[in-house]
Amino acid sequence: MSEILFEMMRVGNAVRVTAIDPATGTEVVLVGSAQASPYTLKANAARKLQAVIAKKKLEKG
Repeated sequence: MSEILFEMMRVGNAVRVTAIDPATGTEVVLVGSAQASPYTLKANAARKLQAVIAKKKLEKG
């Protein structure tokens, strides 16, 4: 995965992070603490995105 697009939106005491892989169009959403660093939130969202993409590849066979 060479590129990930991120969108971060604060909602009260939380931050909603959307991560998108433009190559596959796969999108995941993660909700984290507003006190967490942006780096941590993006890293966690990227890890979740990679897991979802890997799961889809396994399901395809």
